[in-house]
Amino acid sequence: MSEITVAPVADRAERKQFVDLAYRLNADDPHWIPPLRSEAAELVDPAKNPFFQHADVQLFLARRDGRIVGRISAHIDRVALDMPPEQGFGPGCGQWGLLEAEDEAVSTALIARAEEWLRGKGMTRVLAPISLSIWEEPGLLTMGHDHSPMVMMGHHKAHYQPWIEGQGYQAAKMLRTYDLDVRVEYPRLIQRIISSGEKNDKIRIRKVDKSRFDEEAALILDILNDAWSGNWGFVPITDAEVAHTGKKLKPLVFEDLIRIAEYEGEPVAFMMTLPNLNRPIREIGGRLFPFGWIKLLRWLRKPYPADMRVPLMGVRKHLQSSRLASQLAFMMIEYIRRAAVTEYGAVRGEIGWILDDNQGMNAIAEAIDARVNREYTIYGKSLAR
Repeated sequence: MSEITVAPVADRAERKQFVDLAYRLNADDPHWIPPLRSEAAELVDPAKNPFFQHADVQLFLARRDGRIVGRISAHIDRVALDMPPEQGFGPGCGQWGLLEAEDEAVSTALIARAEEWLRGKGMTRVLAPISLSIWEEPGLLTMGHDHSPMVMMGHHKAHYQPWIEGQGYQAAKMLRTYDLDVRVEYPRLIQRIISSGEKNDKIRIRKVDKSRFDEEAALILDILNDAWSGNWGFVPITDAEVAHTGKKLKPLVFEDLIRIAEYEGEPVAFMMTLPNLNRPIREIGGRLFPFGWIKLLRWLRKPYPADMRVPLMGVRKHLQSSRLASQLAFMMIEYIRRAAVTEYGAVRGEIGWILDDNQGMNAIAEAIDARVNREYTIYGKSLAR
């Protein structure tokens, strides 16, 4: 077999080739959703993605006989280096991600090159795949290949798992998503908990106010950073990343689908729900031009029917593990469920990702009869020779 060469992406043209490769290699997968090309390009553009402001990133392309046959990113998040090692990252921990390869030999060469780059930067261990930030698409899909992902979730071919594990990688953490039929009312016990909360004058569950978008986004970020600060894999979100993500998500923000819980007048929890943008993106093949943008704008004006995903939820740390925290969560879930069904014709809902050892959130998902439908694995490996 011909020699495989792996070289750094050197210019804008090669960066475009890096992006385009994913569309070619996944074209035969009926469950792969082609991301908007503009967003896929923006992800790896240092001038547009604020992740690059606090990370060292190198993209690589693999070639065989001059033909591009694979890609990978290697990166070091300097904010993650400052986190406690017991939370996953910490000193000496680099990452790689965005892996696409025609065959196992290409995958092996790419991973080896990413590891070599990380060692050259002084890294002693690696967590992967993470593409690029932990807040974007962490982990490799290891269960759930038989259906398409919802908005902001990755999808990978099943053969990547043995290819990665064959290079000495072992599971470091499992992330789960839960699926449920949102048309079905929750069990009576959950309904009683919700009803009890509605009688409590100290509790208020309100819609987000889109007319105060920046203020509400800052509030949600504040709760999120407090709520998730002790979680495995947590890395604080920078102000620039909040602004960048807010700009992208604003068209998907519908006031009745994002709720903030207040207790005695203090905002203490939130739940963010997004209509599944992957539905119209599939129809336009990830291309806004020439006419895809018209279809997308029409859908965004009133997503219907639109299944829903809950990508983020948080309760302030001082309330976690309390009965109140669970009550607030059930109330927000129920109010959003009602709106999703009546206003958006939703049938399915998806919650996650959730860490496999997050007992509180897994218990809440199971209490409303949700079932695990996808699992993503983050792998770890020592870089010591």
